[in-house]
Parts: sequence; structure tokens; C-alpha cells
Amino acid sequence: MTHSNLNLILLVGRAGADPETRYFESGSCLTKLSLAVDRRQGKDAPPDWFDLEIWGKTAEIAANYVKKGSAIGIQGEFKLDEWTDRNTGTFRSKPVVRVNSLELLGSPNAESNIPNVGAAPASTVTTADF
Repeated sequence: MTHSNLNLILLVGRAGADPETRYFESGSCLTKLSLAVDRRQGKDAPPDWFDLEIWGKTAEIAANYVKKGSAIGIQGEFKLDEWTDRNTGTFRSKPVVRVNSLELLGSPNAESNIPNVGAAPASTVTTADF
């Protein structure tokens, strides 16, 4: 039996803030977003926070439909951003989840324009779809 390495993260949570989106001259789109994921211990336990990086058409969907408090599900992979701080010269790193697919599960309020509010099936957007 052969073993292969697998870098796969599945998370369901709520957007911690409105997404931040940048468009590049190349036409690429990048959306960054924080995700709060509740722990199994119960409502009194603080959530775990994850920084998400979303590219391409999926990033545009996130920018248009995800707002602070929106419930989303993501599938992605772990990566470690590394850099040297310009002011101090100190080496820094931060874990990030690079999102490959995004499911819009609900909204923070009933008036949101997310197409699948309520009991409707979740909308799934995958970078491979575009």
C-alpha cells in the first residue's frame, strides 16, 4: 500500500468581517476573509479563527455574496505565508487556508442577497469550475 500526502482542510463557520478584495492588472482577483469556527465544547467556548485566501472567480463570488456573519463552508489547503518584517527585520509567518471551493450556507440577516438563504440547497463554487 502506498501513502500519499494530503493537505485538505474542511471548515464551516461564519465570516468574521466583510471580505477584502483586490484586483490585479493581470485580471486576477484575490479575496481575504477571516472565518470563525465554533468548537465542539459548546457555546461558551471561544471560536477558532482562520485566515482565508480565495482566488479567481471564487474570490469574486465571496466578494459579492459573503458579508460579516455569513455562514460559509470551505474546502482548501493549509499554507504558511512567510516574510521579513520591513520595520524590524524579524522573520514572520502566518498560517493561511487557500480556499479551493466555497459553499454559501446562509446570511447574517434575512434581507441578504445570498441566493440560498433558508432551507434552499447550498451554492457551491469551485475554482476548477471556471
